Amino acid sequence: MQLTVIGPGLIGGSMALDLRRNGFVRRVVGVESNPVHAAQALEAGLVDQVLPLEEAVANSHLIVVAIPVDHLARVLPMVLDLMHPDQVLMDVGSTKAAALAAVEHHPLRRRFVATHPMAGTEYSGPGAARNNLFEGKCCVLTNVEDSDPDALALVEKLYASLHMHLTYLDAQAHDLHVAYVSHISHIASFALALTVLEKEQDEAQIFELASSGFNSTVRLAKSHPDTWVPIFQQNRDHILDVLDTYINTVSKFRTLLIKNDFSTFHSLIKQANEIKRILDPA
Repeated sequence: MQLTVIGPGLIGGSMALDLRRNGFVRRVVGVESNPVHAAQALEAGLVDQVLPLEEAVANSHLIVVAIPVDHLARVLPMVLDLMHPDQVLMDVGSTKAAALAAVEHHPLRRRFVATHPMAGTEYSGPGAARNNLFEGKCCVLTNVEDSDPDALALVEKLYASLHMHLTYLDAQAHDLHVAYVSHISHIASFALALTVLEKEQDEAQIFELASSGFNSTVRLAKSHPDTWVPIFQQNRDHILDVLDTYINTVSKFRTLLIKNDFSTFHSLIKQANEIKRILDPA
């Protein structure tokens, strides 16, 4: 099977590496408008060849679109226009409602499977691609009832070969849930990084004292704005709801500090510790 990856960066490139290594695909073709990234993808062995979109799509059974979400509404219908009915198209975008709306009435809509592999790092581009990025992670498949059974089965088989576990949501539920578990985490990390950078102007030693806890908390602040601003823009309403709740919780901690109410502080931290039961049941 030949795979086309439109956007062989962190997600698309990592997927290409693993799918070729595990034998799921025989050949990988890349589509990349940035000549520097195209050269990097070839040099790193993410793709066998970089071709123009029309040529790449014509000879591939499966096409993966792995580009920033603000381009999906334009690119997905364009790819479907180039496809024939036995080909399969999938995306890996972090928001789903806008992308699905863009292809809703396309004649080949049922050849498209909307997915979101919940995996990644704070880095981007072909140089960030790595093996086993998806191992043991969750992938969300959305609005699967709108895809042909054989197209869905191929995509499910692909993710099974990457050792991901699958969950199924509609687009609105997906966008709400990822606002809680992913998008708010990035906003909090960006905000903390900005706060510390501002303070560092007066206290140069602050980074000397930074521990692994600080590093893990601000790790996401290294993420590229070209990836995350479009996500925040597309999922704005859900993120605002989550952000309001988060701000209220932070304000509660501030009030407790002002009141010297450390008994309630202790109680809230105990409640927060419950996250261990969910994230680390062992």
